[in-house]
Amino acid sequence: MTDNAKSEKTLTEKIFSMETLILLAGLFSLGSGFYTGEAIQYFWGGMIITGSVILHFVRKKDWKKHWEEQEAMQRRYEARVKMEQEAKDVEK
Repeated sequence: MTDNAKSEKTLTEKIFSMETLILLAGLFSLGSGFYTGEAIQYFWGGMIITGSVILHFVRKKDWKKHWEEQEAMQRRYEARVKMEQEAKDVEK
């Protein structure tokens, strides 16, 4: 999926996305907590809303770029360790 196609979501796709549905479930739980007065409903509503916000930011991150950076760092680290090991072997 190209960047343009990914950014051009319709309004219905945005409304019925997973993050939105989870957020609505959290708001419903929070609202039912206000209605019934049960404290556990406040807790679960807050947890669900927090989870949906975290899910939004996790999905927003470019994971492919992140893992490419991690692999490049791992290769640099392994090359440095190999050079240090070779330097130790030369000293002996």
